[in-house]
Amino acid sequence: MRALIPSLEELRETARVVALPLHTRFRGIDVREALLLDGPEGWTEFSPFVEYDDAEAAAWLAAAIDFGWMPQPAAARTHVRVNATVPAVSAASVPGVIARFHGCRTAKVKVAQSGQELADDVARVRAVRRELGPAGRIRIDANAGWNLDEADRAVHALAEFDLEYVEQPCASVAELAELRERIAHLGIPIAADESVRKAEDPLHVARSGAADILVVKAAPLGGVRRALDIVARAGLPAVVSSALDTSVGLGMGLALAAALPELDYDCGLGTSSLLAQDVAHDPLRAVDGAIAVRRSTPDTDLLDAFAAPADRTAWWLERLGRCHAALAASGR
Repeated sequence: MRALIPSLEELRETARVVALPLHTRFRGIDVREALLLDGPEGWTEFSPFVEYDDAEAAAWLAAAIDFGWMPQPAAARTHVRVNATVPAVSAASVPGVIARFHGCRTAKVKVAQSGQELADDVARVRAVRRELGPAGRIRIDANAGWNLDEADRAVHALAEFDLEYVEQPCASVAELAELRERIAHLGIPIAADESVRKAEDPLHVARSGAADILVVKAAPLGGVRRALDIVARAGLPAVVSSALDTSVGLGMGLALAAALPELDYDCGLGTSSLLAQDVAHDPLRAVDGAIAVRRSTPDTDLLDAFAAPADRTAWWLERLGRCHAALAASGR
C-alpha cells in the first residue's frame, strides 16, 4: 500500500521549517533544520541533511508523506528501548552526555571523527564504559570513516571495552566482508548502516555476508513499510535508528521499531536528547531507558520560537518542490 502523493500546494499549506540548536556539535552541525508537515494521519517530518542531493532526499519525502498520509503498520510493542548517543566529545564530557539519556543501558559512541586520533576514541569509549559499568552495552559507530587496516587496528584497540558491535567501520561492502573475517576471532559483530540506507541495493550487504546486523532508518529508506520489507528480506536482526530527527520524525522511527516482529537490540531513537530544543513540550525522550510508542504533535509556540530564518525557510520550500517533482516523476 503506497500513499498517493499530495499536491505540492497541499504540502506547502502546512509546512513549517524549524532550526533547533544542539547541546553538542554533531555530524558537523550545531543547528538541526527540519521541515514539518501536518497530514491527515498527523504531523510528519522531511529533514534530509542539507548536503544530500534531490534524488536521495526524495526518499525522505516519500517517507514523510507515507507517515503523514497513510495509516502505519500494527505495533507489536508499546515501548522501545533506546541507546544513548555519544558524539565525538572529549572523555571529560562523556558523563554530561550520558546523563541526558535517562536510564539507558546501552550507548552508541561516535568514533573515527575527522581531525581526531584513535587515542581519542579509546579515551572516549573508556569513559563511557566507566559511566555504564560492566553490565552496560557499548556499540561504536565510525560512519565509514576508516579504511580496512585502520578499522582492523581500531577494533582490536577497542575490543577490551566489550563492544556489542561496530557500526559501518568502512565504506564498501567488500571492506566490511574482509573486516568481518579479520575480526571473527574477537566475536564482535558488524552492523551496516550507510551500506543499507545509501545503497542502490540495500540488500547487497546482507547477500554478501558482510554484516551481522542491519541498521535501518525509516526516512532515508522511504518509509516504515519499505524498511520493514528490507529487514524481512535480509533475514538479519535489525536496529532502528534516527537521523537526528525532531520528536515528530522520531515518531516515524518508533512506528518502525514497534512494527518489527523481533527487536533484540536497543534502538538509536533517543536522539532528541542531543537537541537543546525540540518542537514539542513533551518530546520523545527516554524514561527508564525506553520511549513509549506514539506520534508527537508540535506546539505552536515552539514552532514560532524556533522558526528558521526567512532565507532558510525559502531554501527548504524550494527543496520540497524539487523533491516533490522528482517523487512524482519516479512513480514511487
